[in-house]
Amino acid sequence: MEFSIKSRSPEKMKTPCAVVGVYEPGKLTPAAQALDLAGGGVLAALIKRGDVDGRAGSTLILHNPAGLVCERVLLVGLGKEEEFGEKAFRDAARTAIKALAGTGASEAAVFLPEVPVGLHDPGWKAEQIVVMAGEAAYRFDGMKSHKDDDKKALRKLTLMVGAGVAGVTEAGVARGQAIVNGVNLAKDLGNLPGNVCTPGYLADRAKALAEAGKMKIQVLGQKDMEKLGMGSLLSVAKGSEQPPKFIVMEYRGGAKSDKPVVLVGKGITFDSGGISLKPAAEMDEMKYDMCGAASVLGTLQAVAELKLPLNVVGLIPTCENMPSGGANKPGDIVTSMSGQTIEVLNTDAEGRLILCDALTYAERFEPAAVIDIATLTGACVIALGHVVSGLLANDDALAREVYQAGEQAGDRCWQLPLLDEYQDQLKSNFADMANIGGRPAGTITASAFLSRFTKKYKWAHLDIAGTAWKSGKEKGGTGRPVPLLVHFLAGRAQK
Repeated sequence: MEFSIKSRSPEKMKTPCAVVGVYEPGKLTPAAQALDLAGGGVLAALIKRGDVDGRAGSTLILHNPAGLVCERVLLVGLGKEEEFGEKAFRDAARTAIKALAGTGASEAAVFLPEVPVGLHDPGWKAEQIVVMAGEAAYRFDGMKSHKDDDKKALRKLTLMVGAGVAGVTEAGVARGQAIVNGVNLAKDLGNLPGNVCTPGYLADRAKALAEAGKMKIQVLGQKDMEKLGMGSLLSVAKGSEQPPKFIVMEYRGGAKSDKPVVLVGKGITFDSGGISLKPAAEMDEMKYDMCGAASVLGTLQAVAELKLPLNVVGLIPTCENMPSGGANKPGDIVTSMSGQTIEVLNTDAEGRLILCDALTYAERFEPAAVIDIATLTGACVIALGHVVSGLLANDDALAREVYQAGEQAGDRCWQLPLLDEYQDQLKSNFADMANIGGRPAGTITASAFLSRFTKKYKWAHLDIAGTAWKSGKEKGGTGRPVPLLVHFLAGRAQK
């Protein structure tokens, strides 16, 4: 979709559709007031008649309104003015985009950036509109034999802003488009079936991304990982015929001496559970167990597109977790790259087994911070549902920074406690630690396990098991937490 920015009075804007807001119980925003005045009170008459009340989520389309140069007017309900905040703005933008799709208009002028949202500037509002438009336009039909080509689809949005804010609005549009592109890449990778999106396929896509974004890349194979002593990661891959890969990508936008932020993404391209086999119901969704890896690739694409002035390293350990005669067995003991030994009590707790070696590998970059992203625990879904991602960290300042980035992006997370007392649940009679700590506090004990490999740097962990994809009628990847990570890195780049 194409976006442009203009500053013009609503009544003078010739467009296939002008989009304006209405507060409950019928208060017009300034742009709507201007259209109403030019149209001889047509909007006020609709409100008086009860056709428009401004309820959140409501819309009304006027065709060829008398006295106006626009072909249509789309009225979007904003809800109560005193309650209008970030979520309400996103909902209004999403509602507007959806309603525009049903008008037949290929272009529209959107006056929503004029609506006050806390202390947010027009750039933030422009970004949110772009992201909502990208969300509405996304389709995954590459695996279908017939594709729908909607020639009447919305092609262009003009964001209408006041004088003197074009620069900040343009920056918001650019950030929004980069986020959409990164999210779409993450969605595409997640939505691909496991027989297509293998560890080798992920590596090939990473190479293409690195070439396009002028990034350095190295893909380590099994022998390379054996030399490094990645016994924990390799143990997970033993049950599969697909060879494991360890992808190392480096974006260098900062000074050579600047320490990088390292992103580590879990890349289990299909998770059967291994010998601790998962139930058959909904096992197809375990193709999404590589969404952490997908989000790292999506974020790196956005970072390269924005040309952020900082250094970022992406680490992706990727393999399948399958049952076979060579697979990990419950009770096996493996040795991680750090030298610590792990008793594998459950082969379905495999994500932490590949992440721990990647976290040890991250030490060589002497990172400013490390964030790992993983569809790690079903316990996180029980704790937080599908609304927010789980956040745990060994540094409170880093945790606050990640949390605030999520709030700014509308890609929220929530911090859980990572106390030393939880480490006791990982005790093993036969190894340095077990890979599970029982059902209580499953998300926290998984993070406690990972924390044993992150003692040399500041680290945060995002558990996206509940937010990386949707089930049911709207089944599909969400691309989260790419927006959060882009905002985090953009914030770092400004320091």
